Amino acid sequence: MKSRNKDLLVGGIFLILTTTFIVISMTNKPFFDWVFERHHNQWSWYLRPLFLLPFCYFAYKKSFAGMMVSIFALFTSMFWFPKPEIVSESVINFLEFEKQYLYGEWNLSKQLLTLTIPISFIALGLAFWKRSVIMGIAVVVLMATGKMVWSIQNAGESGKSILIPAILGLFICCGLIFYGFKRLEKK
Repeated sequence: MKSRNKDLLVGGIFLILTTTFIVISMTNKPFFDWVFERHHNQWSWYLRPLFLLPFCYFAYKKSFAGMMVSIFALFTSMFWFPKPEIVSESVINFLEFEKQYLYGEWNLSKQLLTLTIPISFIALGLAFWKRSVIMGIAVVVLMATGKMVWSIQNAGESGKSILIPAILGLFICCGLIFYGFKRLEKK
């Protein structure tokens, strides 16, 4: 029982840290701009989907703390890399679109769309908590596909700049999730 309480406490702390990061980002424009300058480094684009792997692993192991640490790492990885010296025009345009979108009017449609993020993570966590690799991979595919479709539909040509990192991340994640799940099931 002590172990479970510690897991919930640590998970709760990282949930609060993630929420705090999001709130500070959305209410402190200089911080937000600093984060997005570093997010222009496409290494963060390739790294971020890989945080779904430990998230899925910890959901499988039923560790709320591990899941919340993974989400915190995913969100904060936007600024782990230095500001790049050279950035393609499509990346600049896409991230400028994302900044304007995030700082634009928050109507009901945008609020409902934003709810798909926590709902997706809850669905992904539940899939692996219940040990369903097929459902888990389906959620990962829906998350990646949703991000790609949203990006192209809303940002136009510059939205295509996420396709290679998203598709590569999707294939790597699905392959490693399937492989890891099968290894865990053999134990």
